[in-house]
Amino acid sequence: MRTISFQTFVQPRTLFSLVVAFLLVFSASVQADDRNDEPREHTTDSLETVRGRIEEKKAVLVDVRDLVEWNAGHVQGAKHLPWRELQDKLKEEDVAKKLSKDVIVYTHCAVGYRSLRAAKILKKYGYDVRALKPGYEELVKAGFPSE
Repeated sequence: MRTISFQTFVQPRTLFSLVVAFLLVFSASVQADDRNDEPREHTTDSLETVRGRIEEKKAVLVDVRDLVEWNAGHVQGAKHLPWRELQDKLKEEDVAKKLSKDVIVYTHCAVGYRSLRAAKILKKYGYDVRALKPGYEELVKAGFPSE
C-alpha cells in the first residue's frame, strides 16, 4: 500500500501562499479593531475620592452620555461631552475649549462602556483621565446631586 505524505499532498509554494494570506487577513483585522488600545479597566478611585477632588477643584466630572440621557437628568456641575461627538466630530482643539488639562477628568456614562471609550480618546489628547464604572444612577444613589 502506498502512503501519501503531507509534502506530496500540499506543495511548499501552496502552503507558503496560504500562510501569507492568513497572516495578511489576521493583521488587517487586528489593525481595524481599535478596541485593543482602549483602557480596559475603570479607575480604582472611590466615589468619596472622586467627590472630594471635584469639590477641591482638582477634578471635573464629564458625562459622556447622549443628549437625551443628559436632559433626563445629570450630575450637578458635570460637563457634557457626548461620546459619539467625541468619537466622530470633536477635534482635540474643540475638547480643549471645554476641558482643562490641569485637572483630573473623570468620565461616566450609564454603565461604564462609553466611559472607557471616551477615556481612551481623552488620554490620546493628553488628559489625566479616569473612567468611572458607576453610571449616572449609581452616582446619584451615592450622593452626587443631580439636576
